[in-house]
Amino acid sequence: QVQLVESGGGLVQPGGSLRLSCAASGFTFKDYHMAWSRQALGKERELVAAIENFGIGTRHANPVKGRFTISRDNAKNTIYLQMNSLKPEDTAVYYCGAVRRWADISTMQSYDYWGLGTQVTVSY
Repeated sequence: QVQLVESGGGLVQPGGSLRLSCAASGFTFKDYHMAWSRQALGKERELVAAIENFGIGTRHANPVKGRFTISRDNAKNTIYLQMNSLKPEDTAVYYCGAVRRWADISTMQSYDYWGLGTQVTVSY
């Protein structure tokens, strides 16, 4: 049974930091590229960051470049998203996903697996 379980979300003030984690099980983790996406209320889901299966290549969306960093630990079947300098517009549900082809990382419908998400709220 495939599972992607996100954790680490919560309420944080603007300028603060959070670290999200996603624990994967039920599939061969090192065979998949992994990504974080987010969906704000009333908006479409968007890619936040992606990382290649062996962690060599990454991609970060323009709104988060320089503030967020994606990483993975294949020994622990886990990916992370370090989020610094958080802004109110970062408020969203953050999802962890797995995809086989790097060319598909920006196409949400192409992902093989998704987690249930974790809420991140940036507010005073």
